[in-house]
Amino acid sequence: MNSRPDLIRRAAAEGIGVFALVFAGCGAIVTEAQHPGTLGTVGIALVFGLIIMAMIYATGHLSGAHLNPAVTTAFLVTRHLPRVDAVAYLLAQLAGALAAAALLAAIWPSDPAALGTTLPTIGVGGALAYEGVLTAFLMFVIMAVATDTRAVGAGAAIAIGGTVGLDALFGGPITGASMNPARSIGPALVSGELHDLWIYIVAPLAGAIVGALAYQLVRGEHPAGVLRESA
Repeated sequence: MNSRPDLIRRAAAEGIGVFALVFAGCGAIVTEAQHPGTLGTVGIALVFGLIIMAMIYATGHLSGAHLNPAVTTAFLVTRHLPRVDAVAYLLAQLAGALAAAALLAAIWPSDPAALGTTLPTIGVGGALAYEGVLTAFLMFVIMAVATDTRAVGAGAAIAIGGTVGLDALFGGPITGASMNPARSIGPALVSGELHDLWIYIVAPLAGAIVGALAYQLVRGEHPAGVLRESA
């Protein structure tokens, strides 16, 4: 059983990882807003994919690098994570996202609404579907590389970061391709843009659970083994 100091260290790794995700990813959106044409959709998607990849390599051996409340919730539901650990991870992830968004707001005080807040460009039903499916894709990949001993664990960061970047490429212009409640909650609370925030909480949570259960279904009778500390 993990000690309290160990859990605190692992939760801290989650908070730092999410801080990096929000500061880099949402910072890329701010850069594009301040200097149009600098990054574009492709550049922003690349930043999100690369920061996820980097943080998985940096913190995967410490906390498992969930970096996402939806991922943590799905691991809890599928019994890959104890409840106490899940609560600590969720609190740390939200704290990291809020801290990064607050820092961006301090740097860019004249335009707090441009902090990377996720806002859909389609109707509620379509936005829910997009965010749910995008997150299900992501969680399906995470379950494969993190829980199945037959998968190539060394490439987990590349697979997960690549999936985030891919989802952001085609989903970013539609919903912002959040796939991550913390990534949306931080900028929304700091900027005050709360109207559509519920979409980015409900859809990723549901999508991640569906993606996790879908992988368990297709995995068959092969044992999951121990959750790898690489995703």
